[in-house]
Amino acid sequence: MDPTPVSPEPIIRAVDVVKRFGKETVALDGVSISIAPGSIYGLLGPNGAGKTTLIRILTTLLEPDGGEAGVAGVDVLADPVTARTKIGLAGQSAAIDGFLTGRENVEMIGQLYGLPDKEAKVRAADVLKRIDLTEAADRQVKTYSGGMRRRLDLAASLVGRPEVMFLDEPTTGIDPRSRIDIWDIIRDLQSDGTTLLMTTQYLEEVDYLADRIGVIDRGKLIAEGTANELKSRIGGTVIEVVVPDDQRDRATEVLRRVTAEEPMFEPNKRCLVVHAPDGSRTLMQVVRALDEAGLTPDDLEMHKPTLDEVFLTLTGHAAEAAAAADDGSNRRNMAGRSRFGRAGR
Repeated sequence: MDPTPVSPEPIIRAVDVVKRFGKETVALDGVSISIAPGSIYGLLGPNGAGKTTLIRILTTLLEPDGGEAGVAGVDVLADPVTARTKIGLAGQSAAIDGFLTGRENVEMIGQLYGLPDKEAKVRAADVLKRIDLTEAADRQVKTYSGGMRRRLDLAASLVGRPEVMFLDEPTTGIDPRSRIDIWDIIRDLQSDGTTLLMTTQYLEEVDYLADRIGVIDRGKLIAEGTANELKSRIGGTVIEVVVPDDQRDRATEVLRRVTAEEPMFEPNKRCLVVHAPDGSRTLMQVVRALDEAGLTPDDLEMHKPTLDEVFLTLTGHAAEAAAAADDGSNRRNMAGRSRFGRAGR
């Protein structure tokens, strides 16, 4: 009989992590995650859920009030200096100098990692080629587009050849073409054996990229699994009903009566959302009930669950945009400090 396969030790782990700010704000309330080597883990959550706080703890930039955290076999609390040599971090705001060239930025980060000048130049050329910025490498970064800046930020994070990459909303604010380019880079990194933990406001992004997904809300990890596992939690199909604003209360009552559940309102789409375990049969019942109530929908749609519906069901609200603007300076500091490796302290 073949021996039972042994699961690899997690390369990123957090055990019962707690973080409070002041007496009343609990940013993390006993969060535990375990991430396998070579995987992409997507962390979803609304503003203030605790995503960035968890990343800051895992990247040694913030000490928790309780729990344990480790990266690449290193206890980030007991030995943060060594932990920083194992990780790369790309924050939401690109931590690069606009007056330097792309090449100079990456070489500088390599030097801050403690690399000899010659090695820093070699690695900088390598990562610039890898992210398709060789032709623009000797231009000042202030001439770069938003997408090019994000790619350069990734290059700077990669120059230390980290085992683990933390990506805090890596494609926020860039055009769709550049987003796809970043996705390709993330996939290439995984193919090379890098483990990635990413937060994002784009549910289709984590649906496409992540091997496993964690949903965090109000400081707690409320769900975890593959995209398909999370979608299966709400089962069946989903019906979306759009009615004029002045008819929403009446339509809500109709849907509540037909489906025996409380409809959710999705403000981005202006639609009421209910689950339809019987699929088209439930849809026909909804259509008849709306007609009998004298309500004519502006739009009516039935489809398989998406991560957006999962998020709405689990948290009670739609996925929100990026974190508050006053967090931007912290993210720039996160990116800068985490890259410094041994020089970080």
